[in-house]
Amino acid sequence: MNDVLALDQQLCFPLYAAGHLLTRLYRPLLDELDLTYPQYLVMLACWQQAPCAVGDLGRTLYLDTGTLTPLLKRLEEQGLLTRTRDRDDQRRVVIELTETGRALKAPATNVPQALTCKIPLEPGEISATREMLHKLLDALAAADDRG
Repeated sequence: MNDVLALDQQLCFPLYAAGHLLTRLYRPLLDELDLTYPQYLVMLACWQQAPCAVGDLGRTLYLDTGTLTPLLKRLEEQGLLTRTRDRDDQRRVVIELTETGRALKAPATNVPQALTCKIPLEPGEISATREMLHKLLDALAAADDRG
């Protein structure tokens, strides 16, 4: 009989542990860019959609303002982006990349391949896992009563 409270029966545990281990693999790659993993995620989103509103960025990254604001503040202090109030709607804060932030994209293009080389899975397995995780993420977002 399966124990429903057994660690290996939980959906959350392998996701948590895999995320933790994956972040550790990223660390030396991101140290070269002077970014933490959460800052890297913000930069990935900004390279894709900046300029953008803080609220839109939060929705993209599944982060609330309280979590996102310190990340943005630190990235602004590093000279990678700017935060300004929208002239038409003062409640809206717009994120734009600086020249330095845009220039960081070139060296960051090496990170995904370098990380993939550290994971002993076939490219098809990595792709299938990513697709399944996106499906799970969509399902969890739909089930989240705050969304």
